[in-house]
Formats: sequence, structure tokens, C-alpha cells
Amino acid sequence: MQDLIIAMLAISAILILRDMAKIVFWGRKKEDPVYDCHPQKERMEQYAQSLQKLADTFYQMPCRRERLSNSEIEGIFAKMQDKLCSRCPKKEICWRQQSIMTCQKVCDMLCLIEEGNAEKILRAQGDWYADCLNAGKFVEYLQDEFQNARQNLIWNNRQIENRVAVAEQLNEVAHTIQKVAADLYDIAAVSGDMEQRVKKIMQKRHVLVKQIWMMEKPDEKMKLFLTMRVRGGQCIAVSEVASILSEMYDRRLVPARDSRAIVNSDVRTVLFVEDTNYKVLYGVAKVTKENETVSGDNYVCTQGEEQFVMCLSDGMGSGLEACQESEAVVEILEQFLTTGFSRETAARMLNSALVLQRRDGMYSTVDICALNLYTGVCEFLKAGAATTFIKRDQWVEAISSTTLAAGLLQQMDFETTTKKMYDGDYLIMVTDGVLDALPKEREEETMKEIILQVHSTQPREVGRNIMEKVMGYCGYRAGDDMTVLVAGVWRK
Repeated sequence: MQDLIIAMLAISAILILRDMAKIVFWGRKKEDPVYDCHPQKERMEQYAQSLQKLADTFYQMPCRRERLSNSEIEGIFAKMQDKLCSRCPKKEICWRQQSIMTCQKVCDMLCLIEEGNAEKILRAQGDWYADCLNAGKFVEYLQDEFQNARQNLIWNNRQIENRVAVAEQLNEVAHTIQKVAADLYDIAAVSGDMEQRVKKIMQKRHVLVKQIWMMEKPDEKMKLFLTMRVRGGQCIAVSEVASILSEMYDRRLVPARDSRAIVNSDVRTVLFVEDTNYKVLYGVAKVTKENETVSGDNYVCTQGEEQFVMCLSDGMGSGLEACQESEAVVEILEQFLTTGFSRETAARMLNSALVLQRRDGMYSTVDICALNLYTGVCEFLKAGAATTFIKRDQWVEAISSTTLAAGLLQQMDFETTTKKMYDGDYLIMVTDGVLDALPKEREEETMKEIILQVHSTQPREVGRNIMEKVMGYCGYRAGDDMTVLVAGVWRK
């Protein structure tokens, strides 16, 4: 059932985004009327509101329970009376004349059964023999009925967890649609004078510009969309077009990542964005737990137009199963983050997915560092993750977390921290296995000392040197999977 819900959710989101793309890129023309609030934007917002209301409906349903309800206990009483007491000669005495005392004794026994203390249960059962003819069968039947009710409660709680997880996904998709709708309808045609100027200058380079769109929001960088082709069977490098636009707009514009390298006779739309102020290089050092062939740690590093993101996940345990668990985590995070989801949204969507397919004892830590390449501000998001370190000259700062790993709770509890990075700083992420190899009660202090002892400048060498020194503390025998992920930040 949950797979069907997720599939329907995904299909709905795809269809909505398809409609949005048609409306924006096919339906817009110069002669279109100007609206204070675009009617199609309102339609997209209505889509989002519908999903939000559906999510709210799930949230308003019964919540998770840890104990049996009064009605469930009364149901156990009724079954016991019908099965064991209906033909007992003392029925009238127990359930009518002394009903309050009988109910209290049954409730006390249920509490003992819930505690699971066998000695107390036997003692209470012995006390019953003086008043009940079927004391042995009574307690045995009570235990069976309690276990059945308890299993039903666990099953219902699991269904509630799945429902809340789906509600979380609906909620995040609704917010995402609202954001995408706002972004799409902030794209506007370039003013006539500037458009003619761009077309004229580009035409001298044999580039025919069909249309120019621009998106510039407060506190965000400018983006230009050029639909163009080259005439006469020639071609021109996209970087050359970016140089021309940079001079015209007095901004350092570059082609968006993964865009075309050249413009030829085919009509294509190319995105140009403002160049970033920072660049990043990264490296990794890994050691697998002794007697294991596969590491349970996985990581991914990805760079978009505005940010560089590192994700590190430690699967619980070690070996192939832990590796598959953490690998799924980083793959999902990478997909969400490269698509444009925020870190918080990506983490919540990931957590709901893990809750839906959770297996007992299987969960993974989530450790995300997202560096804004324009401002140098780095955001850290942690769920059950080990401490992250920032090295700046002869100073090291630790960023810790006390939250639980992803997939354990319906609503993810994560900690976020923001730090400003400067030219020459290093981000150092590690898994628990690295810190566990260091002296107890002094893990962070020892790691800081190790980091300050490393004088390499290349991130890969920094990671290797740190790992070499850590291995020295554990006699070069890894008690757990160990990963050191290092990123160096430099101003362009």
C-alpha cells in the first residue's frame, strides 16, 4: 500500500511540473498580457495547497500509542468472561459482587505481564488460587490476549509511522512546488533596448539570438537564458558568449555547469550565471574495519551553480549490509540536492523514505556540509553524525551533534549550524570509527592536535596524513570503518 502511495505521489509531482514547464516555456509570448498575479502561478499554488491539505489530513489522524487503551483492556475482560468465566459457579461473585476488586486484580496482572517479570507473575498467580478456580488458565489466557493486543498495537503504530512519513513527503512536495512556481514566474523577458543591443552585438559574431530571459531576485544572483544558434554552419564557444555578456552587463557571467560547450546551427537555450567567488577541492581517506572487505561508510561531493555540498553517511554496523544502507542515503541526498531541494527538505524526504522501508536495527547517520560559493557561508546539518572540524591557520574548531540517526523517528530531529569560511580554510568530516580510535574522553581534543600537526595543502594528502596518525593510536588495527573527508576552500 505504501509503495502505491509513493508512486502516486511521484507521478502527481511529475505531471504538475510538466504542466508548469509547458506554461512557462511554451505559453509565454511578448504579446501576453501582464498580470499582477499570473493566473497559472495561482494554479500552481492551488496544486501545492491541495497537497498541503492532504498532508494535514494525515497529521490529524490518530497518533502513535505506547500502551493499550481502556477499550482494548475492556475487550480483553469481555473475552475472558466469555471464554473462562461464563460457566464458572463463582462468576456472579467475581464479576458482580466483587467486580471492582476483580477488575483491579486483572489490571495489576496486566501491568506485571507488561513488565515481563516472571517471578512477580508467578507470585501473583499463586495469590489468585485462593479466589479463582481457574487461576492457572486465567493467567495463561491473559498473557496470550495481552500479547495479541500488543502485536496489534505495534502493527498500528507502524502504520501510523508510514502515514506520517507519507504526510512528510506530501508536505515537502507542496513547499517545493510553491518555490518552483515562484522561481518560474520570476523569469521575465529582457527589456527591449537591452535585448536589441545583445542581439546586435551577438549578430556580429554570427550568433542569432531568438529570445533572452532574465531572472534576478533580491539577495540572489542574476541568471540569463539565451535561446540562440550560429548561422552559416559555424560554431562559437559558449564561454566566448559568456565573455560578451559579462562585458555588456558588467558582471562576471559564466555558462551554468553541465551546459553545452559550443553553439552551432541548432537552436538551443543556454543558462548563464554569475561566477562564484570561491572554489573547492576535496579528497578522501578510507580504512575498512579489520576482517571486513566492504566499508559501511559512504560519501558524495557535488557542486552546483551556487553551492558545494559534501554528504557523509555511516551505516550502522559494518560490511555489505551497512554499505548498502549508507549508499542509499548518499544517493538519495545527492539526487535531491542536485535537483535544487534545500538541505532540510532533502533530509526530511530521506528520513520519511527510510521510515517507510525501515528494517529493525538498520539506520544511518546523515552529515551534510553545504558551502555557498558566493558568500563562503557553510551550513552544517547533522543527524547522528560524528564531529566535523574546521581548520584555519593554527586554529581548529569542532562542530558536534547529539541527534539520532535518520530512519529512527517519524519526524527527523537534526541540528543545523552556520559558519563563515575564508580563503585557505579546510573542512574535515569524519565517521565515528575515526574518533573511536582515539583516547577515550579526549577524542575531539586529540583530533584537533592531529589536524594541527598536518601541514599538507592538498585535501587528499591532508586526509591521508590524518588517517595515518589516527591509525597509530589503534595499533593500525581498525575496530570500525573509518572515513576522513577533507575539502579545501580558496577564493578565486
